[in-house]
Amino acid sequence: MLWIKSLHIVFVASWFAGLFYLPRIFVNLAMVPPGSVAERDRLLLMATKLLRFTRMLSWPAVGLGVWLLVLLWPVPGFGHGPGNGWLWAKLAIVVVTLVYQEVCGHVLRGFVAGRERRGHVWFRWFNELPVLMLLAAVILVVVKPF
Repeated sequence: MLWIKSLHIVFVASWFAGLFYLPRIFVNLAMVPPGSVAERDRLLLMATKLLRFTRMLSWPAVGLGVWLLVLLWPVPGFGHGPGNGWLWAKLAIVVVTLVYQEVCGHVLRGFVAGRERRGHVWFRWFNELPVLMLLAAVILVVVKPF
């Protein structure tokens, strides 16, 4: 089980690395001056490749997490009963993170189509959401506050 946990942590860290950087590319895209076609195309290519790679990393991260859940579910006191609300909150964060990843895909399609109009300040705030999600997930798993 320690191997599964280790791989889960590595894939989650890698997945979040992509989620940290992709919105940063959106900040840069929002700041591209009109007429800078080469810069815009380069950033769009980077964002497209990073989103594809990030999505690929999410599969083993989630899959290994499900494997851990299946292995640990029969353990008394894990997952059900009082004092295990942290697990359900963490699973909710996983769902929110997957939705955030797909929102990034939607935003990228908007940039590719030339219809994304939000400014760099909005994307700077959007860029902070994965940090909060990872922070909450780690606190829930380590501290188990409820």
